[in-house]
Amino acid sequence: MFREVTRVRQKLEKDECVRLLGESRRGVLSVIGDDGYPYGVPLNHWYCPEDGKLYFHSGKTGHKIDAIRACDKASYCVMGDGVRNPGEWWLTFRSVIVFGRIEIVADHERAMEISRSLSYAFTSDEDYIRHEIENSGPAVLVFALVPEHITGKTVREK
Repeated sequence: MFREVTRVRQKLEKDECVRLLGESRRGVLSVIGDDGYPYGVPLNHWYCPEDGKLYFHSGKTGHKIDAIRACDKASYCVMGDGVRNPGEWWLTFRSVIVFGRIEIVADHERAMEISRSLSYAFTSDEDYIRHEIENSGPAVLVFALVPEHITGKTVREK
C-alpha cells in the first residue's frame, strides 16, 4: 500500500526516523483540502514515545479542521537542520514522512495534558504554560496523527 524509499542507500532506519520526529519541533501537515486539492500547513508537534503518535494543537475551525473531518488521511513531513561540511556548498539533511490517520482527542483533560507536553518542547516557563492553558485551553482542539507508515532518508542537495 505504501511506497518504500527508492534510493535504499539513503533510507533511514525506523529508530532514526523516530529520533528525528522527537528532536524536530515543526513540520508540514498535508491533508486533502477543498475540491480534492492538497493542503499543506506548517505546524509544531509533539512526538509521544509512549504511544508513537504525533500530537498537534489547533483552533477548532478552519480549512485544516474541515479537511480532517472530511477525510482522516494525512501525511506529515519533518526535516532536520542539515549540515554543511567545510568546502561544500550543499546541505546534507534528514527528512521523515509519516503517513497515517488523524484522530481528535475528545477528552478535554487528556487534550490539556498533551498541550502541556507540547509546550515543554518550546519552553519550561511554568507560569507561561499555565496561563496559556487556562486562558486558551477551552478554544484549543488537540489531534493526533496515528502512524501507519513512516519513511525517512538522508538527502544531499547537490
